[in-house]
Amino acid sequence: MGSFLEDLALKAITAVAGRSGVNEFLIDKLVDGARNRPHPWSTRYDYICWDGLTDRSYNARLLPANRYPDAEAMRSRRPPENSVAALFAPGPGGQRPCAKSTCLFPAFAQYLTDGFIRTQLSNDDALTNRRRTTSNHEIDLSALYGRTRRQTDVLRLRSETAGHKGRLKTQTVGGEEWPPFLYRDDGSIDPHFLADDGSQILDPPLGLDHATPEGKKSLFAVGGDRANAAPQVTMVNTLFLREHNRLAAMLDAQNPGWDDERVFQIARNILIFMFIKIVVEEYINHINTSAFRFRADPEVAWEADWNRPNWMTAEFSLLYRWHSLVPETLVWGGATLPGAGLLLDNRLVLRDGLATSFAEISANNAMQIGLHNSASFLIRAETKAVEQARVNHIDGYNAYRAAMGLDRAESFRNIVGKSKNAAEDARRKALASELEALYGTPDNVEFYVGLFAEPVGHNGPLPDLILAMVAMDAFSQALTNPLLSRHVYGDPANRELAFTAKGLEAIEATRTLRDILTRNARGLGERFVGMTRRDWRRD
Repeated sequence: MGSFLEDLALKAITAVAGRSGVNEFLIDKLVDGARNRPHPWSTRYDYICWDGLTDRSYNARLLPANRYPDAEAMRSRRPPENSVAALFAPGPGGQRPCAKSTCLFPAFAQYLTDGFIRTQLSNDDALTNRRRTTSNHEIDLSALYGRTRRQTDVLRLRSETAGHKGRLKTQTVGGEEWPPFLYRDDGSIDPHFLADDGSQILDPPLGLDHATPEGKKSLFAVGGDRANAAPQVTMVNTLFLREHNRLAAMLDAQNPGWDDERVFQIARNILIFMFIKIVVEEYINHINTSAFRFRADPEVAWEADWNRPNWMTAEFSLLYRWHSLVPETLVWGGATLPGAGLLLDNRLVLRDGLATSFAEISANNAMQIGLHNSASFLIRAETKAVEQARVNHIDGYNAYRAAMGLDRAESFRNIVGKSKNAAEDARRKALASELEALYGTPDNVEFYVGLFAEPVGHNGPLPDLILAMVAMDAFSQALTNPLLSRHVYGDPANRELAFTAKGLEAIEATRTLRDILTRNARGLGERFVGMTRRDWRRD
């Protein structure tokens, strides 16, 4: 896919005039890589019916369910889950580093996808209703604002006092602005985040039973149940909280006649567009294997035949399990820390502040996506992903290669690829033998396994099939946001009403997380913050 995208970009530059034309041409070609929404199927039923076409509490499907006709066929094509999980455990040499990415890349990827890829899980039974979702199916910063109006309301300051309108609730720790704590010192939920009947309004942090007592006390009251997952996710959410409040203060000062509600809503509009710009212009361009830089141009989608309402698919939920990017340990403040020990614990971020947290994460190299490269504390998550694919009757790896217009793998060596480096080629050959022993033929390889069996692409951090599917869905989900529509952003009067002149200036001035960080954190200086390693060079 790396060479495919590079070739496609070269073709576009040759055939289309102007940067905007190339941008539109490439996005159209990438989104049209497979059939787009609306999909005929969902995870509610394994056949087409009205409820399956309309009940958005279930995921959509890119391909129909594949139910094997008998138990013997199932056994022959699906090895035991513990054997499949062993494919993700690191080899004798430990994890392999990613040549392109820092740990800010998986941190942002997790924050982004946790907002709309929301398999219905619980702290009691992680396998309950794995066919269902609690997603709003939009890129809407739900990790910050909450999934529901009730959650949003409880996170807001709600003040009509000048200088406080439109803000989200915060506290000051170490001279910096942070979300309020969710739990009191005795371990109980702060009553500000409970309903009158004592029930919880916010979603409980996922995996809370694994948090230490001290870690639990450091967890924040936030919109998403995964926004406290680790310091690197917490810091991204806190950054957007501060930017929301900065925008609210700007709008409040410029529009003294506005009430709290309008200040909040317009600040939210601006921040969602700003977030989408970062998704395209920093995150997607980091994934991008070509030298061409994509732009978040809303006009690309206005007349596109793929401009349809979002509905996240079960396949998209699975292909974004980029656990192998996460290192076993992180170096922070000169100390080597176990990744498992940082989960559900915000004390490190609170201790060092937001600027240092971003700089420390950016100084750590991500690991390489692929089999035999996941940190030990994430092997259980890999097992659950395999289970989820099976519960949802996801079709095989080769079926998705074909659906995306890619060649089907005719051999296991086709899947794992070859390398000019002798040691790396020997590793891939061994992996091919391992896959053959488990699956027998390439057509039996499961979607989730095949995704990560492929080698990463040329000049990029992702394998072919993942990149093809991410490119298709990312643009068609981000650029179809209602705020970016022809009738909002495309209408000059409505654009001004939705974002204001100063808000549009702030959006225009934002292309990276660092742009926002410099506005909202002290002491960053010249320290590096970015998703692409400083030592990476294009081949």
